[in-house]
Amino acid sequence: MALLITDECINCDVCEPECPNQAISMGAEIYEIDPARCTECVGHFDEPQCVQVCPVSCIPVNPAFVESKETLWAKYRRLQQEAAPAAK
Repeated sequence: MALLITDECINCDVCEPECPNQAISMGAEIYEIDPARCTECVGHFDEPQCVQVCPVSCIPVNPAFVESKETLWAKYRRLQQEAAPAAK
């Protein structure tokens, strides 16, 4: 289940640096979450960090990207493997 930033976003800039997967970036008007990179912080934290810091609670689950915990873990592992060669 990737998360989604709704149009209630106030562009406060607190969510982007909290994302361990670099899934959050500035879109045309508000921040956006890349569903291919969002693991809801599975593998990093117990709770999605962007949701924890959002002052206006505008980050729900994206209904277009509902994923199981197992799928989120697989995505986390894939992202870690992709990042590993860059670290060498």
